[in-house]
This record gives sequence, structure tokens and C-alpha cells, in this order.
Amino acid sequence: MLVHEELCVGCGLCVKYCPVGAISIVDRKAVIDQDKCLECGTCGRKRVVKCPRGALYENPGVYTYPRSIRKFFSDPMAYHPETKVPGRGTEEVKTNDVTGRVKRGEYGIAIEMGRPSVGASYVDVEKMTMALAKFNIEYEAKNPVKSLFLDEAKGTLKEEAKQQRVISGIIEFTIPAEELDDVLATVMETAKTIDTVFSLDLICRFDDEHPYEMPKVPELAKFGLEPRPNSKINLGMGRPLVEE
Repeated sequence: MLVHEELCVGCGLCVKYCPVGAISIVDRKAVIDQDKCLECGTCGRKRVVKCPRGALYENPGVYTYPRSIRKFFSDPMAYHPETKVPGRGTEEVKTNDVTGRVKRGEYGIAIEMGRPSVGASYVDVEKMTMALAKFNIEYEAKNPVKSLFLDEAKGTLKEEAKQQRVISGIIEFTIPAEELDDVLATVMETAKTIDTVFSLDLICRFDDEHPYEMPKVPELAKFGLEPRPNSKINLGMGRPLVEE
């Protein structure tokens, strides 16, 4: 985002809404730190901030690669050119009711690196994907992070991507059930090396024999994890059934 200096009166309203503290008031004018700015567009949304002078406007180069990485992974209203959908993951990043990606005997994993007010660097995302490389993981094709890999097998990302900060990036993949403990141990060990927060989603299927009972949750306490009681349970309502 940029500022029309001739219009800005330095009211400071936009400062309160920036999720990463990229805006400050200098000499009674709003100044946006372009290194900190994640191009989320929050400060420029008239329904949210209501700048009295309309002094904020979108950077004309925001849709030019690699600056566009910030836009597409930070602005929930922006559509990824690779996936044609908004958001930082796929439609079922926290569910399994669109394509039935996760089969019985498997677990779906989603690791969302960063959050509003914290953000994330793709340097940290790469630390996680490189650590997971030993499991020969194939990342979800429709997740926009897929397009940022330099070498997916090694978990390395493109250099220009690693120079960008975003609100968050979501790593999505599916693993055989027998690999879950090793994968979670790797995730938690790598967490000690990254400079942001992350949320961890674990997706599994209902048992055929007990379709109306909660699926058996694996033992997570040994990793310092405790499943939330408000986990999302999808009934497939309004969606076609997906065969195994």
C-alpha cells in the first residue's frame, strides 16, 4: 500500500488497523514501511478503515512477481493466479468434504505458518518443508505454496519467495497413518527453529463400522499437543459422496 501525501492529514486511523505495524505517523503524515507491509489491503478497505481523505491506495506493482506473493498470501480477497481461488490453502484445508483427499488409513496434515499481527517469512516455511523432505511427501497440488518450490523433493523454495513476508502460508499434504508419529515429531522439533507461530490441523476419516462416532484420535500428548474439543466434523451435507 502507498499514501497520497497531499491528501493525508495524519489522523492515525490507519495505524490502528495494520496487522503488522507497518504504518507510522511522521511529520503528520502516514508512512508505510514497504519491507514490513504484507500488501494485505486492510488499511485500504473503505468499509473497514474509512480514511477521511481517501489517502491510501494500492501499490501499482503489487501484482508483479515476486511482490505479488505478499498480496496473494495476505489478502483474503485476492485470487491466486495458480488456483483461481482466494485464501492461503485449498477449499478443504481444514475439512475433507470436497474431494475426499484423505482416505481411511491416512492422515491429512495442514501447517499454517504465521497469523495476523505476527506474519511469516518463507524462510521459516522452507525450514519446515526441508525437514519434512525425508518423508518423500507430495504436497497438495491445488495449494498455492506448491508453485513456490524450487525443488519439492528437497523441500527448497525459490530464492525470491524467501525474501517475502506474508500473513501466513499453509503447507498441505497427506501421509500414511503409520508415518504420523515420525512426521509430528519432526514438525515439533523444527518448530524450535522457526521465528513465527503456526497452527497444526490433523484430518482423518470416520470408521466404516462406526460412522456416527468420533474418529479415534491418535495419542498426541507425547508431542505436547492436545486436540481441541471444537474440531471440525464434516458430514458431507450438500456435497456428493466421494468414493474411496
